[in-house]
Amino acid sequence: MFVLGIDPGLTRTGYGVVESVAGRSRAVAAGVITTDPRIDDAMRLLELRHDIEGVLDDHPIDFAAIEQVFVNRNRGTAMAVARASGVVMATIADRGLSVTEYSPSQMKLTITGSGRADKAQIEAVLHMRLGMGRIQGPMDAADALGIALCHVQHLGPLAQAAMP
Repeated sequence: MFVLGIDPGLTRTGYGVVESVAGRSRAVAAGVITTDPRIDDAMRLLELRHDIEGVLDDHPIDFAAIEQVFVNRNRGTAMAVARASGVVMATIADRGLSVTEYSPSQMKLTITGSGRADKAQIEAVLHMRLGMGRIQGPMDAADALGIALCHVQHLGPLAQAAMP
């Protein structure tokens, strides 16, 4: 089974694809989709949609999960992330897939055992569980892989056994 994880954002959206077979998981793809903040937001969202469609075209995704929008003090940033999240969710739903949302603390708790895990702990778990080296660049791709791995764990072996 293939699970797509998304860490949404308008400037940077992380994505990660995890394949899980017989209880073993491995990272298949990870990256960061960027949009230019100098162009119109509607065009950036359209570009994000096209790039997510490309990821969906490249991998046989069975399930998808996305990090929930976290609202802190910066409402403008939260609105941009919410818009990006909506576009990504609609793009995935257009392919007939449901999207499960996880908060950052749910993801951390599920994959590390602590809802307060830091970036180094998340990366260590990803290295151990997915057999991968250090992820270069922004943490958005690592967070997306963490969301995907979290969803794999929540689906459990029954979902994997039901896959053709």
